Amino acid sequence: MVSDRITIDPSQCNGRPCIRGMRIRVQDILELLVSGASNEEILEEYPYLELDDIKAALHYAAVQLDHPVLFVA
Repeated sequence: MVSDRITIDPSQCNGRPCIRGMRIRVQDILELLVSGASNEEILEEYPYLELDDIKAALHYAAVQLDHPVLFVA
């Protein structure tokens, strides 16, 4: 388990990070946001999600991008 909201299970969604053990991936949430869906639209379309799930997906993505970058001269 990555957090209370983001879980990783090798037997579910090929081990991709999901929301609270459900079969909705962090990537699904991010793609909805990128396509222009609002938080309210996502929550209406997926009533089992909570606003904190969307925030957790964004936070997870941000953390994944925050790594050292090494430059070789």
